[in-house]
Amino acid sequence: MQISARGDYAVRAALSLAAAYPVRMSTQAIAGEQDMPRKFLEAVLADLRRAGIVRAQRGAEGGYTLARPPREVTIGAILRAVDGPLAEVRGLRPEQTRYDGSAQHLPGLWVAVRAAVRRVVDEVSLAEIISGRLPAHVRRLTALPDAWEPR
Repeated sequence: MQISARGDYAVRAALSLAAAYPVRMSTQAIAGEQDMPRKFLEAVLADLRRAGIVRAQRGAEGGYTLARPPREVTIGAILRAVDGPLAEVRGLRPEQTRYDGSAQHLPGLWVAVRAAVRRVVDEVSLAEIISGRLPAHVRRLTALPDAWEPR
């Protein structure tokens, strides 16, 4: 799985909003805190607003805030809001793929890959990341001997 710059920025912006929740933050404050370009951040926040993850208020007291408490917002929801489905194979959802011959069982693997990704990103909330208290099954994955090694 590859996390796009848009996905990374969206999660980081949401974490800033989660840490400040329920107080509103300006795009300037988020951009400064997370060291990201303000114009790009504005586009990402617009995606999150359309998805119902953040709320925006204009004016002197304006800014952005999460639409729900941080414990109710998952990383998966944020990634989907800005990048679409978590797993695609040539533009298709894994269950839509079909192959012949020796690759006929490959769709099962693609579905398993998606399920594994969901098991992490859909089960970790903004609140858990901020607190450093990831679910046990996610902590176990980070503790595997080669988890931090590139391949």
